Amino acid sequence: MRLTIQRQAWTVHVADTVAAYGAGLVPVVKGNGYGFGRGVLHGIVTDLFGAGTMVAVGTTHELHDVPPALTPVVLTPTLSVPADTRPILTVAAPQHLDALVGWHGRVIVKLGSSMRRFGVAPTELAGTLAAATAQGLEVVALGVHLPLAGDDAARLGEIHGWLPHLPADVPLWVSHLTADSFRRLRTEMVDRDVRIRVGTALWHGVPRGDFLRLTADVLHVVHVRAGDRVGYHASIAPTDGSVVTIGAGTAAGIAPLDTTDPAGRSPFHFARRRLALVEGPHMHASLVFVPEGDPCPAIGDEVDVQRPLVTTNADDVRWR
Repeated sequence: MRLTIQRQAWTVHVADTVAAYGAGLVPVVKGNGYGFGRGVLHGIVTDLFGAGTMVAVGTTHELHDVPPALTPVVLTPTLSVPADTRPILTVAAPQHLDALVGWHGRVIVKLGSSMRRFGVAPTELAGTLAAATAQGLEVVALGVHLPLAGDDAARLGEIHGWLPHLPADVPLWVSHLTADSFRRLRTEMVDRDVRIRVGTALWHGVPRGDFLRLTADVLHVVHVRAGDRVGYHASIAPTDGSVVTIGAGTAAGIAPLDTTDPAGRSPFHFARRRLALVEGPHMHASLVFVPEGDPCPAIGDEVDVQRPLVTTNADDVRWR
C-alpha cells in the first residue's frame, strides 16, 4: 500500500487552509495521522505554527509521540489519569471528573450537540463548571462537536442555541464549519475567543484533493477459465479471465466498500474500471478478477485504491 503526496500542491493547500481559518485554527493530529503518520504531522504543525502551539489529539494513548514543543489537547474523555499535567483533557460527565481526582491540570468542558456523543446539557453546565473548579481543575475552554450531516446554517444554529448558557469569559471551541462560516462566527462573537479544530479539511481537503493518491502493487496474475475455482473459499470464475493478486489487505485497512451493490464493493481500480473482488481481502493480499478482454494490470503495476485515509495504513509514504 502506497500513499503518494504531491508535495508542492499539498503544501499550498495546507497554507491556504490555515490562512482561510485564521488565528483560531487548532490543528488535529489523531488516529493514524490521517494516513501520513502522527509523527510526520506533528513535525509539520511545529514548523507551521511554532513552539507552544496547541494540537488536538484523539486520546491519552496518543500523547507519547507529541513533541515537547507542542501542547496536546485530548479530544476524547479519559477514565485514567495522565502521568503529568501537560495535556489539556476533555470532560463531559461527572464520571470524567471523578476519574481525574488528584490530577490538577487543565480541561475543556464538552457541550452537548445533536450528535449526542459526548457533552453536558445546558442545565448541567453550571454544576459541571463549579465541580471542576472545586476539584482544582482549570477550565480553559468549552467545546461543541458538531455533526457532519446538515449544513453550516444548522451547525451555527446549534452554536447560537448554546450562547445564552455560556459564561462570557470562557473560550469556545467548535468544529466542522467552513472557513467562511467560522470567520463570520468570530466576527459575531468579537468579545469571545473562538477556535475551531480542523483535521480532515486541513490535511486532505474536502473533498479530498487530487494531491493525494493511494495505490497498491500488483504481485501476481494468473489466467483462469470459466468454472475454475479460485481463492480461499473456492469461488468460481464466472468467465475466462485473470485472477490478480494485489499486495494490500486487512492489515493495511482494506475492506469492501459499504454498499449493497456487490459489483461496487471493490476498492480497487485500474484503467478507470473497478476490479471485482474474488472474495474478502486477506491479511496482506486481495484477489480481484478481470474478465478476458478488459484492461488487466501486470505484475509490478499499481492499482488505485478507494479507501478513507483515516483507516488506511500505508506501507510506503512518498513525497513527490
